[in-house]
Amino acid sequence: MTSTPRAGDPRARDLGLPLPGTPGPHNAITDVPGVHVGQATLIEGEAVRTGVTAILPRPPATVENPCAAGWYSLNGNGEMTGTAWLSETGTLRLPVLVTNTHAIGSAHRGVIDWAVREKPQIAEEWLLPVVAETWDGYLNAINAPTVQPHHAVAAIDAARTGPVAEGSVGGGTGMNCYGFKGGNGTASRRVGYGAQTYTVGAFMQANFGSRRELTICGTRVGPELSADNPMEGNPMEDSARQQPPGSGSVIVVIATDAPLLPQQCTALARRVPLGLARTGTSGSHFSGDLFLAFSTANEDAFGSGMGFPKGEPGYGELRFIPWNRMDAFYEAVVEAVEEAVLNVLVASRGMTGRDGHRSPGMPVDEVLRLVGVR
Repeated sequence: MTSTPRAGDPRARDLGLPLPGTPGPHNAITDVPGVHVGQATLIEGEAVRTGVTAILPRPPATVENPCAAGWYSLNGNGEMTGTAWLSETGTLRLPVLVTNTHAIGSAHRGVIDWAVREKPQIAEEWLLPVVAETWDGYLNAINAPTVQPHHAVAAIDAARTGPVAEGSVGGGTGMNCYGFKGGNGTASRRVGYGAQTYTVGAFMQANFGSRRELTICGTRVGPELSADNPMEGNPMEDSARQQPPGSGSVIVVIATDAPLLPQQCTALARRVPLGLARTGTSGSHFSGDLFLAFSTANEDAFGSGMGFPKGEPGYGELRFIPWNRMDAFYEAVVEAVEEAVLNVLVASRGMTGRDGHRSPGMPVDEVLRLVGVR
């Protein structure tokens, strides 16, 4: 059984869940001007349930122009490449890819192949792409060399603005969340700042959480949804099928068009766990929880190249929100991350994968009854 989201399917907000804040027109990370998202979904036979997601901080034509950026690790049982250089410079450029744990190398090579094809002038420099992962080995034959560099290139080529497919697509194809089928989710918030209005968007690949923890809009529904939980049985009975409750990982990418310093982007990334916690998770030792945040403002401040500039030395200038005005942006991150988790769970359909392993979809009607919406 492999089921994917359908266009026009309701999302968490559409179901009447009382979610705070004002989203952008697509309620997605692509509400941030210039941000593109693409997916390559791989579903074959009974054992392939995987893929690649590409997030472009800027349009393809200018994606090499650095953004102010920061990152944060809640729990380091995972991988996000390129973070040493990101910490050093406070900048991010090129597409960000998210895939499965054992496909990091293929996706990394794919970004380089894409850059060689599309951006030969910068490919002559050094390239340190950001590629992150979560583990899909419950449903997917993760040790098979399924994801290849050309799949990463295809995800980048498919990147578009507008609505973003959620659930079992792209890198999220084989993921699980709170003992239900997980995957990709996104949401956004509008933030007023004087006469300006900015957008904060969140995208996540969700593969985390124990069923008993699940909390929706303040109601702990997990204990009431304990039936049909094949992923959290007794590990001693079938170690090949069971993982410790809460195992997995979660990757979250935060984007905004508000002008921010790199340190302020890091501060946004540090707020991601507060949004995740609203959905119940306490963070698991077996979960790699890694978060990236970037600002698309100040496009000319960092220069388009990372090599030695030609001509006379000059100066970069940054315009940024004062630190004492950041609270509304922190709130937007927390709200968007919480809603993105719920969008994952609502969008994801039940799926059966390798060796008959099964991940059920969240029973939406029962959840709405428990929350008091129906």
